Amino acid sequence: MTITRRLAAILAADVAGYSRLIGADEAGTLQAFKAIEAELFEPKIAEHNGRLVKTTGDGFLVEFSSVVDALRCATELQAQMAQRNSTVPMAKRVAFRIGINLGDVVVEDGDIFGDGVNIAVRLEGLAEPGGICVSARVQEDAAGKLDVPFEDLGEQKLKNIARPVRVYRVRSAVAVPRNRPEQLTLPDKPSVAVLPFTNMSGDSEQDYFADGMSEDIITALSRYPSLFVIARSSSFTFKGRALDVKDVEREFGVRYVLEGGVRKAGNRIRITAQLVEAETGNHIWADRYDRDFTDIFAVRDEITEAVTIAVAPAIRDAELRRAVRKPVGNLDAWAAYQRGLWHLLKNNPDDNTLAQEFFQQAIDLDPTFAGGYRGLALAHIQAAGQPQTHSRTEANSSAESLVPPGDRTRWCRCGSSLHPRSGKIVRAQRL
Repeated sequence: MTITRRLAAILAADVAGYSRLIGADEAGTLQAFKAIEAELFEPKIAEHNGRLVKTTGDGFLVEFSSVVDALRCATELQAQMAQRNSTVPMAKRVAFRIGINLGDVVVEDGDIFGDGVNIAVRLEGLAEPGGICVSARVQEDAAGKLDVPFEDLGEQKLKNIARPVRVYRVRSAVAVPRNRPEQLTLPDKPSVAVLPFTNMSGDSEQDYFADGMSEDIITALSRYPSLFVIARSSSFTFKGRALDVKDVEREFGVRYVLEGGVRKAGNRIRITAQLVEAETGNHIWADRYDRDFTDIFAVRDEITEAVTIAVAPAIRDAELRRAVRKPVGNLDAWAAYQRGLWHLLKNNPDDNTLAQEFFQQAIDLDPTFAGGYRGLALAHIQAAGQPQTHSRTEANSSAESLVPPGDRTRWCRCGSSLHPRSGKIVRAQRL
C-alpha cells in the first residue's frame, strides 16, 4: 500500500435532484448518466489533463495538477451540458453541480482523501444546478488567467470542516437555458409557486423529507379551484439555488411564493413556512411547526394540512387587499370580482350597489368567469333583504337570470339553493 501527499485541484460534480430523476425513470436516468460520462466527461477531462479518480453513483471526482485546467474543464462541461439539455424536457434534464478546491490530498492506491477533497464536495453542494462554486484559493489562482467572472459569497461554514471557507460562485457567460416561453400566460385567479423546502439539517438523508413536504403541499393546494398552482416539475428547478422571490416571479409570473425549511435534531423536527407576495416582497403569512419525528408520513400529513388551511385564506385576504389597491380602470375580471366582494361584505345599500357594478364589470371583462355571475346573484339576494330595495321576488328573478347555465350546480356557493334540473333559485338566505 503506497500513501503519498500532493497539492492538487479537485473537481467534485454530482447530479442535482438525482433521487427524483431515479424515482421517475430509473433506467432512463442511468442510461443518460452513462452516456454523459462516456461522451462528455471522460473526453473533456482527458483534454484538460485531468484524472478521473472515481464515479460516485451520481457524480464524479476528478484530480488536476492545475487550477486553470480544472476551472476551464468545469466551465466547458457546464456549457456543453446546457446545450445538451436544450432539447430535453425539463423533467428529464440531467444538471450537474460542480465544486472546485485547491488543497493538499492524501493519495492511496489511486484514490484521494483529506480536507482538500472534502471541501470540494461541500462546495459542489453549494452550487446551483448547472453552476460552479470554488474556494478562495481557486479564485486567486485563476484571477487574470481566465476570463471568468466570480461572485463573492463570503465565508461559509461547511459541514465537518473546522474553519470557514470563503466561497465564490462562477458567473459563466453561457447561461443554462431554462427552455421556457418568453412570457407565461397565467389565469386571472391567484397563482402560487411552492418552492422546494430547504434541508437545514446538514444531513443529505433529510432531503427526501423536505422534498416530500413540498410535493404534498403542492398537491393539497392544487385541490383549491380558486388557486393556480405551478407544477412540481417546474418549481423544483429552483432546488438548491440561491434566489429571491423576484427570480420566481420573473420565471413563472406568479403572484405568491411559498417557501420553507426543515431542520431535524434527534427525534424532533422543526418545519418553517412563509408565504410572500412576489410583486412587493411582503410577507403574507409565516408559521413554525415543531413535532416529534416518530411517523414520517403522519408528520408530513399533519403539517401539510396545517399549512394548506392557513395559506389558502391568507391568499384570499391578500387578493382582497390587492384588488382594493388597483385603480378602478385597471382591473381584470378577478380583481373586479374581488373588489365586488369587498364592498358586498360591508352589507349596506350603497356598498351593495357598488358591488353589483364591480361584479358586472367582471362579467363584461370575462363572460366565461362564473365568479362574476355568482357575485352579482349574491348581491341581488343581499339587496332583497335590505330596506328600500328590490322585492325578494325581483331579486330571485334577477339572480336566476345571471347564473350561467354551466354553473347551475345543485347548491350555489353564495348560499342560495338551485333546483338541480331547472337551475331556478328555490331558496335564498341572507348572509
